[in-house]
Amino acid sequence: MSNTKYVFVTGGVTSSLGKGIIAASLAKLLQQRGFSVTIQKLDPYINIDPGTLNPYEHGECYVTDDGAETDLDLGHYERFLNIPTSQSNNVTTGKIYQSVINKERKGEFLGKTVQVIPHITDEIKRRIQILGETGDYDIVITEIGGTVGDIESLPYVESVRQMLWEKGSENAIVIHLTLVPYLAAAGELKTKPTQHSVKMLMQSGVSPDILVCRTEHEISDEIKRKLALFCNVKKEDVIQSIDAETIYDVPNLMLEQGLDSVVLKKLKLCSKGEPELKVWNNFLQKHKNPKHEVEIALIGKYIELQDSYKSITEAFIHAGSSNETKVKVRWVHSENLNTDNVEAQLKDVNGILVAPGFGDRGIDGKIKSVQYARENNIPFFGICLGMQMAVIEYAKNVLDLKDAFSTEMKKDCKNPVINLMESQKDVTEKGGTMRLGAWDCELTENYKAYKAYKSKNISERHRHRYEFNNKYLQQIELKGMKATGINPKTGLVEVVEIPAHPWFVGVQYHPEYKSTVLNPHPLFVDFIKAALEQSKN
Repeated sequence: MSNTKYVFVTGGVTSSLGKGIIAASLAKLLQQRGFSVTIQKLDPYINIDPGTLNPYEHGECYVTDDGAETDLDLGHYERFLNIPTSQSNNVTTGKIYQSVINKERKGEFLGKTVQVIPHITDEIKRRIQILGETGDYDIVITEIGGTVGDIESLPYVESVRQMLWEKGSENAIVIHLTLVPYLAAAGELKTKPTQHSVKMLMQSGVSPDILVCRTEHEISDEIKRKLALFCNVKKEDVIQSIDAETIYDVPNLMLEQGLDSVVLKKLKLCSKGEPELKVWNNFLQKHKNPKHEVEIALIGKYIELQDSYKSITEAFIHAGSSNETKVKVRWVHSENLNTDNVEAQLKDVNGILVAPGFGDRGIDGKIKSVQYARENNIPFFGICLGMQMAVIEYAKNVLDLKDAFSTEMKKDCKNPVINLMESQKDVTEKGGTMRLGAWDCELTENYKAYKAYKSKNISERHRHRYEFNNKYLQQIELKGMKATGINPKTGLVEVVEIPAHPWFVGVQYHPEYKSTVLNPHPLFVDFIKAALEQSKN
């Protein structure tokens, strides 16, 4: 029988309070105390996963090593804990219902009427406990998406209620994250929203063990006593979560508030030592006290919602700290870029990153930005579609193949330097059908990528359908662009570089997914280093 303990994190009053950051911060503190911890996200939407969602709908789609398209919160989990997540770390209502309906079709319920209780809630509980039963974890933290009271969340809250009853108070607890707003007109913090949120949670049969209160101002002892009284918790179980300068401050703030100590006390666990955050705080110190500054133009078409590029901007923070450099991002909408304004839009930047994406919107602007970076010797980093745009730009303007393009945008183009992967040609469904997850890559020595990784063999995460067309490889290489990273089994071009350029690297994979606080991604570190060199010229 598993001895795993379970911590559930729910939210009330409003969304976007930061449940994922609180969960990741708590996990970090428990991990530093010597416990084996993982975090999972339960998403109430009916999509199987966010893979088919427009980034404007749900922000970035994060990809795990085993090929799961998941919620962006899993990126936070990995960045904080420095351990990989998997398909088991993200569960959606779509997955739950799909599994139950498949079982019903196979006759596994022996003629029973399939209902939300017990069949849907049993499946939710099974998914929650997979990590605890197979992952050898001391503690599994489960974040429930949305807010208490949402119709979509009700089966999850009911499943939590059942697990609390089944596991007992020493093995499963609930942390409720809520808002304590400040009303400027009254000049005071108001506790009523939290009281109502807790009341709604209790009406579902779940009483929170710990309250974490998001606030813009310090919460006084008097307010903590009031919240404790009205929300049926002890005063020491009311934890303040004040607005922080950066998400990476939150573990320290939660340590000061004693969140980890309260959790261990509730779960009857003896600490294996005080949290050691020396390396973490060294990262923070460099991040907050940079010696240099660079400006990077991020070229994308979803820039109105910056969460669409969350892993990239966080990787900039990690790489910036490593270089003791503040990375200022200039957000440039690729749809607005053209020959007439590209110089004005990109003037004086120290580096240009062309971001991933799908479809033909904003493509010409991405190509123009690649050309500007190449011709003006500005450090360039192309990721996935960004790498493909680099190949197209080179074919058009250096090889003089004016009709070179990708068949994703122009199916009948005469020179398809980017083409649909052979394995994708018979694929008709959209969800979870791309080339996904970790794939091997062999780097050529003495080029930029190899020097950054300091290794010949690497593994990186992918999310794409189209690839470099190897029919053009010899032609392109003769003109100076080199394929410096190849998948050893398929021959897929993973990395392209222009050796004559100060720093010009395009990668078919997504390096941003693997950048963490403790292990900044080597390509991002080297890119920022190159941008720093450029800023000094």
